Amino acid sequence: MHPMVKPALRRGWRDLNTVQFGMAPAHAMVLGPMDTATGSFLALLDGTRGLPLLREEGRRMGLPDGHVDGLVERLAASGLLDDATGGGPGADALRGKGAVLDRLRPDLASLSLVARAPGAGIQRLAARRSLRVQVRGAGRVGVVLASLLAGAGVGEVDVQDTGRVEPWDVAPGGLPAESIGERRNEAARRAVRSAAPERPPRQERASRRTTAGAADPGLSLVILTPRDGLGIHAPDPAAAEPLITSGTPHLYAGVVEGTGVVGPFVLPGESGCAGCLDQGRADRDRTWPRLVAQWRSGRPRQVQACDVALATAVAGVAAGHALAFLDGELPSSAGARWETSVPRLDWHARPVWAHPACSCGAAEKGNGEHTAKEGEPHETMAEQQPSADLPRKARAARLSGTWRAHV
Repeated sequence: MHPMVKPALRRGWRDLNTVQFGMAPAHAMVLGPMDTATGSFLALLDGTRGLPLLREEGRRMGLPDGHVDGLVERLAASGLLDDATGGGPGADALRGKGAVLDRLRPDLASLSLVARAPGAGIQRLAARRSLRVQVRGAGRVGVVLASLLAGAGVGEVDVQDTGRVEPWDVAPGGLPAESIGERRNEAARRAVRSAAPERPPRQERASRRTTAGAADPGLSLVILTPRDGLGIHAPDPAAAEPLITSGTPHLYAGVVEGTGVVGPFVLPGESGCAGCLDQGRADRDRTWPRLVAQWRSGRPRQVQACDVALATAVAGVAAGHALAFLDGELPSSAGARWETSVPRLDWHARPVWAHPACSCGAAEKGNGEHTAKEGEPHETMAEQQPSADLPRKARAARLSGTWRAHV
């Protein structure tokens, strides 16, 4: 192990005996009291020395035996320490690709804040390289979203759609103006490749060269980003049946009439799905099935009310939720739809309850814990707070009077 104080957190001294790691309250922490020698020793935790050498340096600075190990253990338990050589074989392989890692360093710094264990950040980043994600829909939201996932290090991001690129499909970070008239899926895949820091790992490319009829490797996630706003406002449960049957996690994201929607994120059999959403709406509004039938039978509109700023915001939020799941977390869109509308862009969540009449089976497991309870106010992004579980665990590992709470 080569201990390193996480470089993503800026350090500042509140007084002669108290140091603060980080500025933003979500991840900042105050450490003290700290003597001058220990404060000077922190500068040596830069990832260039192993523990034996650090112990020698500590003795030269007059630190008592065991002090260095105790400091390292407590920094690690509080999520402030990283390991410059940790993360396993996948992390070592990523470190061997200097140019690729340089492009992903901001993503690694961000992951180091949420993956608290030393070396866990780069381990998660390396794990993304073996994942497969499919984005269905190559409009203003879908292509930007797919490019973000590829740029964040997801190994294989495939975009599926039909037709040809129209002028109104063009968006910064998505389809360029030069692609107008080309096949949507081809233009989208080219945009995704240009956003990726590297080509997919060899085993991923080889998996695509299977013989006819061979089983396709499983998808980690499918994201449905319909270009038609109706597909996001009232997603068709029948279209998602194969995903439910195969147990494939999937996420909805798109824009309908100036309203951006992210969610629900569906864990088949665990959280509310498109069928649950449809059944719940029919329960609350008896005219809902009639309205949906009219909308679906009408002539689809070519140009949607999907301005470029809103589409980009939706793509960014959806990419964040997708990456949270791919990194092993449960996004807040599980059992909920996050919505925002122009011009104010205030995000709020609408719960998607698991419905007992839906064939997905989520209601049988009673997974209401992913959504707010009936009658509770909807949570907004401004009000959303990080989970208290990790801070509690960190506080339990700190010495009383030495390791203070988050600022």
